[in-house]
Amino acid sequence: MKKVFQNAFILPLIAITALALVIYKIKSAPPAQHEVLQFPVKTVEVITLKKLPFRSRAMAYGNVEPAVLVKAKTEVSGKISYIHPALKKGASLAKGTVVIRIEPTAFEFSLDQSEAGLAGSQSSLEQLEVEESSTRRSLEIAKKNLHTGTKELNRLLSVWEKRLIARSTVDAEEQKVLLLQQQVEDLQGRLASYTSRKSVSQAQIKQSKTQLAQSQDTLGRTEIRLPFDARIGEVLVEKGEYTPVGSVLFEALGTQAIEINAQLSVRQFYPMLMGFGDQRLNLQNPQDMQSAFAKIKMQASVSLVGYEGISTKWQGELLRISESIDPVRDTIGLVVAVNNPYTGVIPGKRPPLLKGMYAAVEFFSPARGMLVIPRKAIHQGRVYVAKENASGTNYQLEIRPLNILHKQGQLVVVSDGVKEGEKIIITDVTPVINGLPLKLVMASEYEKQMAKEAAGEEAISPNHINGNKVNDSDNLVSPPELIEGVVQ
Repeated sequence: MKKVFQNAFILPLIAITALALVIYKIKSAPPAQHEVLQFPVKTVEVITLKKLPFRSRAMAYGNVEPAVLVKAKTEVSGKISYIHPALKKGASLAKGTVVIRIEPTAFEFSLDQSEAGLAGSQSSLEQLEVEESSTRRSLEIAKKNLHTGTKELNRLLSVWEKRLIARSTVDAEEQKVLLLQQQVEDLQGRLASYTSRKSVSQAQIKQSKTQLAQSQDTLGRTEIRLPFDARIGEVLVEKGEYTPVGSVLFEALGTQAIEINAQLSVRQFYPMLMGFGDQRLNLQNPQDMQSAFAKIKMQASVSLVGYEGISTKWQGELLRISESIDPVRDTIGLVVAVNNPYTGVIPGKRPPLLKGMYAAVEFFSPARGMLVIPRKAIHQGRVYVAKENASGTNYQLEIRPLNILHKQGQLVVVSDGVKEGEKIIITDVTPVINGLPLKLVMASEYEKQMAKEAAGEEAISPNHINGNKVNDSDNLVSPPELIEGVVQ
């Protein structure tokens, strides 16, 4: 019994002592060491976002056509009596060269008749003027005779009143005076008729001059002269051939300028007008149309397509925009002119711009300040921004959505989502987590390349940044769409 009592007392004492020992060990032990876990710092290349002078570019294609193309037609009928020896397809002839003559004999006869008719009308007028002058002098004499006769009649009447002469003498004198009055009236009537007779002669002279001018003009139309320096196209007549009025003789192509109706995708035409403003235009008003062209100030550079080893460019000028859209290709025509396409020709290196050549026209809009980032920096419509943390000592990743205005080559123009002065990450980041700590490497050389491409000076290689190859999987569009200006 005593032994049982002792065991009941000892066992709890041992348990209490062990518990006290454990508690003592726990409280007297040093605190546990905690290890702080975080994402490793990611090294990335960044650029500082700024407004760059950006020029929209687009490529269009079309065939070369002469700015002036004349299809010479006959204005008089007849037999071809002369053709210039050099009037052949492809020949070049100077302005004013007589290239074709039509037999002029019949027209020369008509000219002689017109000259004779004019001479007869002028002679008739001169004769009338001589007769008028003679009649006027006769009238003056008749008036003097009448005046003298009237005085003599008055004298005889005064003598007859005194009964110093016979009445028959007075009557005879009165008869003479009446005859003189009739003569004066006849001369006055004849003199008055000369005005209308001369008007008739003058009208005949005018008609004869008109007929003469027509004959001279018709005779001049028998001789075909080049109105400008030209290259000859098709020649459709031969010497000795009879040609009716309106027949086509040959084609003459002007050498002073050419035109290209370059077809540009409508999708790529609209970005060329970025920054044009919201001004409303009335295109029915020619002044508004000219004002719109003056404001666009679009530059054009022309080059040939399919000519290996030839990289020559010509400066073009936008003349007008097509009045309609091609419904099949969804393109709009931009008519570009190139002046003096035949100057500075170097055989094998710089050809002239000939009719029918297929040309590429690269359009450049005026430079405007835009927020520009590279395509490489965009990932499914979002951009990675290196943002300073709260303490301002380190940077961390922030993901932003973007509003994209325009994509061109390796550049993208944005309107909002980022601000000028922020640092944009241009390399891939893995993993992509907001708040990821970053170490920044400034891609200054790439910024310079971006500025040059934005200004249209050179293009950036799509697969390299600062000499390091980067992933191309995050582009917004498929590779065929990277080439701006290609007409599908």
